[in-house]
Amino acid sequence: MKGYQGNRTPIEERAVAVAEYIIEHNATVRQTAGQFGVSKSTIHKDVTERLLRVNPSLAAKARKVLDVNKSERHIRGGLATKDKYLRERHLTN
Repeated sequence: MKGYQGNRTPIEERAVAVAEYIIEHNATVRQTAGQFGVSKSTIHKDVTERLLRVNPSLAAKARKVLDVNKSERHIRGGLATKDKYLRERHLTN
C-alpha cells in the first residue's frame, strides 16, 4: 500500500485505501462505498475521522475531492432526472 507507516489496523488501512481511491478516481462517496462494499457512512467516517488521525495530508486531499463532488451533486441530480425523462419519452414514441 502506498504511504504505509508503522503498524496500522485493518480499518486504518482501509481508510488510506479509500482516500487513495477517491483521489485517483475522483470518486464520490457512493461510488467509493460500492467499490469497497461498505456504507456511505463508513466511507465518510473513514475520511473525516480515521484518516485524519493516520494521515492528515491524505485526508485533506480526499476531502477536497469530496467537497467538489458535494458542490456539484445538484447538477448530477438534474442531469439524471433529465436523462430519465428523455428515456421515458423515447420508449413511449
